[in-house]
This record gives sequence, structure tokens and C-alpha cells, in this order.
Amino acid sequence: MRVSVIAGPAPSPPTAPRRTTVPHAATTIAAVRTALPPHRYAQDDLAEPIGDLCLPPGADRAVLRRLHASAGVRTRHLALPIERYAALGDFGQSNDAWTAVALELGEEALTGALTEAGLQPADVDLLVFASITGVAAPSIDARLAGRMGLRPDVKRLPVFGLGCVAGAAGLARVHDYLRGHPDDTAALLTVELCSLTLQQRDDSRANLVASALFGDGAAALVARGGNCAGPDAAGPSVVDTRSHLYPDTEQLLGWNIGASGFRVVIDPGVPGIVRDHFGRHLRAFLNEHGLTTDDIGTWVCHPGGPRVLSAVSDSLGLPGDALHSARRSLATVGNMSSVSVLHILQSTWESRRPEPGTWGLLMAMGPGFCSELVLLHW
Repeated sequence: MRVSVIAGPAPSPPTAPRRTTVPHAATTIAAVRTALPPHRYAQDDLAEPIGDLCLPPGADRAVLRRLHASAGVRTRHLALPIERYAALGDFGQSNDAWTAVALELGEEALTGALTEAGLQPADVDLLVFASITGVAAPSIDARLAGRMGLRPDVKRLPVFGLGCVAGAAGLARVHDYLRGHPDDTAALLTVELCSLTLQQRDDSRANLVASALFGDGAAALVARGGNCAGPDAAGPSVVDTRSHLYPDTEQLLGWNIGASGFRVVIDPGVPGIVRDHFGRHLRAFLNEHGLTTDDIGTWVCHPGGPRVLSAVSDSLGLPGDALHSARRSLATVGNMSSVSVLHILQSTWESRRPEPGTWGLLMAMGPGFCSELVLLHW
């Protein structure tokens, strides 16, 4: 894995690169499962109660209603019933709710993924846990270990700060580990309860955008080292990964953390960064493997929002339906931060399983500002 940054014009690609062959001992994705809270709401039913929560009394709600109507979201799942959010008086209460729900959804997602892979909790050698919507020490992975029956010697890696990119980056780091431990099994668990970060009586545009766009959920992925998976494994292989940090963009996306908790930062310049730079880096990555965007049959893209998806499509020159799975996920569950790209991978796997021998690319962006690419082979 290498990290590249914007540093002037991109170097010229090598002449006639050799087409990639999949390593015999590649990481194989054995299963992926999503868990959603039971509290499901139509987008049209959320604008008014969220307005009651976020806007000062008597404030004009026209902007909020427009944002909810244009977010590309039809339904979302929330960690709590909507009427309970007003009673969350401070960050401590919100974070306590995050811990309780994260344990429930995390156990459901991880149990489902292990069952689908035909494995037991004791088979897990490494558990990576990622979230950016709450904090706990002991971390959620540590609390789940005894609750689920993971081995006492399981390796754990809790990660905070990657945000929306963590689903892709977590898979990439699992792949890095399994390359060095080909006899092992690793699991990635992401839990994002974005609704618990909404700021009451905050009518900033960033808070209102978040109130219209984000949903809650958890996802777990199980991957196996090259010595574990047989030649007939149903899931895709991870061939390579690539990380990109974009200099001087730290202020575009993330949190301002204070007494009231996580105050969201969403700069309107994010789609422009994606449109100007993302395609160049992605094409250079594919070129190293003798591939072009035309060779990618399955695009698994984090749905940052309608404008970000349009920027990704424009920067890559993709046909109109290439990111359909991302737009469908956004419409049905909202942007679930790091969970979304795994939710899209699961739905792609189940609804239209790619043909064996075809290529896929899983990708996401997040605070930093950064992007992560994972090249898949089915």
C-alpha cells in the first residue's frame, strides 16, 4: 500500500503495462452483512421533527425542506425513535445511546457475516472496528469479544477518524494484514449512528445537510487469507489497494468537537476536489494493473451525496447507470458513512452477482480529505 498526494502534474503512465494476474494467495472476501435499526422513516416524515430538533423556535423551514427534498434519500433508519432525540440533553447522553445501539447492531452484523461465511467467532484472528459517530473505552470490539465468544487472543484494532472512507480503508488494511498472515481470518466491523451527532438548535447549513443526508447502521465483512479460501470461493479477491491524501483540504470534512459533541463540517468544495483530481488518481492506479475504467464491470462507490456521485461519474466518464447501486443505497438508507460502501457491496453481491473473472472497484472518500481504492476480482 502506498499513499500518494497531489504534487503537480501526474507522471506519464508507463508504456503498454502488463495486465494484472490475480495472485494465488489473494485475500478473499467470504461474506458481508448489514444490520439496520428497526426505526425506519420516510424522508418526507422526518423534515418537520428534525426541524423541531435543530431549528430555533419560529425559524423559517424552507431551506431545511429543500435540503430534505434534494438529498436523494427516500427512507432512512435511525438509532432511536425520532421522538427520543429531544431528550438527549448533552454529549454524554448521546454517546451512551451510541454505545448501547452500537453493541446491538455490531453483534447482529458480525454474527450474520460469520454465519454466512460458515465460521464461528473463535475463528476470527483479527477484528478491525471503525466508527466516527461515537467513542468508547473499552472499545466496541473489546466489549463484543466476550459477548460473542471471540478468542481471548484475538487481535483488535479500533479505528476512529476515517469517517466515510473507513469501510474501504478498513478492507484495505485487513488485506494488508492477511497478505502477511495468509492462514488467518479477519473481520471488519463498522458502526455509524449519524443521527446521534445532530446538534440541537443549530441551523448551520452543515448541520441541516447532515440532518437530510445521513442514516444509521452497521456492517461486517469477513475476509480470509490466501491459504484459507479454496479455488471455488464465491466472494471477490482483493488484488490491490491505494490511498490518496489531498493536501490543504483538512478543513473540508470532519468534526469540530466540543461540549455538545460532534459538530459536522461539510464544505461545499468537496465535489470540486473530487471532480478535479479523483479521476486522475484512479486511472493511474488502474493503469499499473494494465486496466482502464472500461475494464471495471462493478463499481462499488460510497454515496457521499448526489453532488459527490455526479462528480465521481463526471471525473471518470462513466455511463449513467454505473453508479446505480450507490444511488439506490442512498435512496433506501441514506448515507451511513463508513457502513455504506459495505452495504452496497452486499447488495451488489446478492442482487446481481458479477460474472467470475470480471473486475470491480470499491472506493470511498472521507476526512483528510482522502480517498481509498480497492481493486477486486470476482
